[in-house]
Amino acid sequence: MTSAPAVPVTLAEIARLAGVGRAAVSNWRRRHESFPARIGGTEGSPQFSLTEIESWLRDNNKLKSASGREWLWPRFEALGSRDETGRAIAAAGRVLAGGSVDPEGAAGQQLSQQAFDLVDSAAELGQREGPLEIFEFLLRRCLDVNVRQISTTPEPLASLMVDLGLRVRDRLGAGANTGLTVLDPACGTGHLLGAAAVVPHVGTLRGCDTDPVLAELADARLRLVRLSSAGGPVSSVSTGDSLRADPLADARADVVVCNPPFNERDWGYEELATDARWAHGMPPRTEPELAWVQHCLARLRPGGTAVVLLPPAVANRRAGRRIRGSLLRTGMLRAVIALPPGYAPPHSVSLQLWVLQAPGEGVAGSDTLLLADGVSRFPRISPRDFVPDWEALGAFVRSAVEQLGAGPEVEGTARECMAAVPVIDLLDDEVDLTPGRHIASVTSSTGSRLADSWKEFSQVLEGLGESAGRLAGLELAEDDGAGLTTTTVGELARAGALTVSGGQQPDSETTLQSRPDEGSVPLLTVPDLLLDGTPRSWLPLTAVEASGATVAAPGDVIVAGVARAFSAWVHEGAPTALGPQLYALRVHPDQLDAWFLAGSLRAPANARQAGTHASSSSRVDVRRLQVRQVPLAEQKAYRALFQQVAALDKQLKRMSALGTGLVRDLSDELAAGRITGPA
Repeated sequence: MTSAPAVPVTLAEIARLAGVGRAAVSNWRRRHESFPARIGGTEGSPQFSLTEIESWLRDNNKLKSASGREWLWPRFEALGSRDETGRAIAAAGRVLAGGSVDPEGAAGQQLSQQAFDLVDSAAELGQREGPLEIFEFLLRRCLDVNVRQISTTPEPLASLMVDLGLRVRDRLGAGANTGLTVLDPACGTGHLLGAAAVVPHVGTLRGCDTDPVLAELADARLRLVRLSSAGGPVSSVSTGDSLRADPLADARADVVVCNPPFNERDWGYEELATDARWAHGMPPRTEPELAWVQHCLARLRPGGTAVVLLPPAVANRRAGRRIRGSLLRTGMLRAVIALPPGYAPPHSVSLQLWVLQAPGEGVAGSDTLLLADGVSRFPRISPRDFVPDWEALGAFVRSAVEQLGAGPEVEGTARECMAAVPVIDLLDDEVDLTPGRHIASVTSSTGSRLADSWKEFSQVLEGLGESAGRLAGLELAEDDGAGLTTTTVGELARAGALTVSGGQQPDSETTLQSRPDEGSVPLLTVPDLLLDGTPRSWLPLTAVEASGATVAAPGDVIVAGVARAFSAWVHEGAPTALGPQLYALRVHPDQLDAWFLAGSLRAPANARQAGTHASSSSRVDVRRLQVRQVPLAEQKAYRALFQQVAALDKQLKRMSALGTGLVRDLSDELAAGRITGPA
C-alpha cells in the first residue's frame, strides 16, 4: 500500500505549532541533532515533514497541542492547487453547516480521499472550536496564500456598501425594509453577501460568480452565517458568467452590491451587442465597468438601489461619456463617492462608490448629483504606517447619504468636501463625474486643516528648538580619540554580540504593489529610502515564510549598505521585510546597546572607510563598519545623545512635510481670494 505524501511545513509554521518564535525553531535545529531533516525547500527556506515534526516536538516535550486549527491548515495546503484546496474548504464548510458531501455527486467526485479525511477532521474540530470560526480560519489562510489571484472586498467596506444601499433605498422612499433581497452578481468568496447576511431586514441572498470554486466557498460561508445567526436569510449562490449567460437573469433584488472585476476587456462585447440591459447605450469594449453598472440596474426591482465599487477612470474616460450622460439624465445615478487611497485594493488609487436607483412608484427624482470627495476629506501627507479609519470614513459616507433628496444645498458639517451638483452642469463634452473636480475647497474644511497644520508646525518648531538647544550645548573634547579601540560589525557577530541578516530580492510573483487587507508585511527597499523611506510594496506572510525573507523587528538596527542611501537606525515600527542591500542587526542586550550601535554606524566617515570604492553608487561592506569599544554603561550614556540626534533628524523631516502642505493650502486659498487680513 502506497503511503500518503509527507505534508510540508516551514519554520514559521513549526513556530506557530509550538507556540514559540521562529528564531527558537532555528535554534532547535542547530542544537539538536535529532531535529528532522528537511524534505524540501532550500537551506534558507527549508520544509519539513509535519508528521516528523509532531513526533519530535512530542518527544522533546515542546508540543503545544496535538490538534487544533494550526495543525489542520498545512494538510489542506498540501492538497496541491488553489482549486483543490478551495474545494476541500468549501466541502468542509457545507459539513460544518450541517450538510453533507456525496462522494458520487459532482462536488464529491472532484475530492480525493485525502480531502474527505480533512473534511472529517475539520468537522470534528468545528464541534470544539465553532463551525464558523474554523471555516473562516481556513478560508482566510487560503486567501492569504492566493492573494494575487483572488481579490476580496475588505469586510468594513463590504458592511459600508450594504448599509449604504439600504439607507439610500429607505431615504428615497422605495418601500418597506422587510424581507429584502440582496444580490451580488460577482460575489467571489462572499464578502459582500456575508455583510448583508447579518442585517435584520434582509430575507434572501443571491450570488453568482464565474469561478466555481469561489462560488462554492461563498455558498458554504453563507450557510454557516445562517447557522450561527439561528435563522438568518435564505441564500443561494450560482456559478456562471453574469454578463454573458446570467444564471440569475430572472432574479430581481431590492439592493444590488457589487465589486466587479476591473479592466477586463474580454467581457462579451461581441456577443452582447443587442442585449436588452444596455438601456443607456452599448458599453464600449474598453468600458466593462459600465456594462456591470447597467447589469446591476437591470437586476433591481422598481425603486431598488445598487452600490458598485469602481476604479476612478470610469468617471472620466471619454469612451463612456454617453452612458454617464444617460445615467444622469434619467436620474438613475444618485451619488458618486470618492474613497481615499488605501481603503481597498488596488490601494494606490482612489476607488469610487457609485450609488444608483431604479425608477419606481413613490421614488422622487432628482436634478442634482451628490458628489463626495473622501480624498480631500482625509488627506494623507505620507502613507507610512497608514491605517484605514473606517469609523471616520463610514461617518462621512453616511452623512453624504443624508443629503440625498434634500435639494441643492448641502447642510451642516456634511458641507465639507460634498456638493449637490446640478445635472445640467455636468452634461458637457466630457461628463466628468470625478468628485474632486467639482467640489471647491470649502473654507471651513481648509481652515480647519490649516489650523491643525499650524498647531502641529508650532509644536514641531518648539521641539526643534529644544533639541537644537540641547545639542548646541555639547562641547568637543580636546582628546582626539587616538587611544580609543574599535571593533567591527563582523567581529561583533563572531563574538555573538549581534547577528547580521541580509535582505534579499523577493520573487516578483509574490510582491504586491497594493496593500492587502491582512496577512502581509511591508517590504522596504533602497529605492524607497531614496524617495521618502516609505515602503511601496508588500509581501504576504505566506511568501515571507516560504522564502525565509529577512524581517526586521522593533529594536533591530537596520543598515542600508549602499553609499547613496547609507544610513543606520533603530527600527521602531511594525515588522518589515528587507530588500537587497539592507541588513538587520539584532544585538545581544547584555553586550550592546542598539541606539549606541546605530548612532556609531551611521557616521558618514564610517561609511567612507567601509565603502568598496569612492562613488555614490558604491556598496558599503556592513561587516567592516566600526564601533568604539566602550563598556555597556557608557554605551547607555551615549544612547540618550544618539536618540536626540535621531529626534532632530525626524523633526526636520516632519517640518519639511508640514511646510510643503502649508504652502500648498495657503497658495490655493490666496489664489481663490479666501484669505484676508494683514500679512
